[in-house]
Amino acid sequence: MKDFVEFIARGLVDKPEEVQVTESEGEQGEVLELRVAKEDLGKVIGKQGRTARALRILLGAASSKARRRVMLEIVE
Repeated sequence: MKDFVEFIARGLVDKPEEVQVTESEGEQGEVLELRVAKEDLGKVIGKQGRTARALRILLGAASSKARRRVMLEIVE
């Protein structure tokens, strides 16, 4: 899942070398934290959060196929 989120995020931003995805265990499952350059944050979130919502939907579909619960947090 980490590679999946990283691949999509690198395609969205202007500075793909600054994309970082870290994994950790949360109370309700696995948590992926996405960090991008400050100037690329708006591109990852999108207008009214549409891009972030779409990324979370794709991650939810991929994680349900793998029978895991994975959540995405976008960190400044």
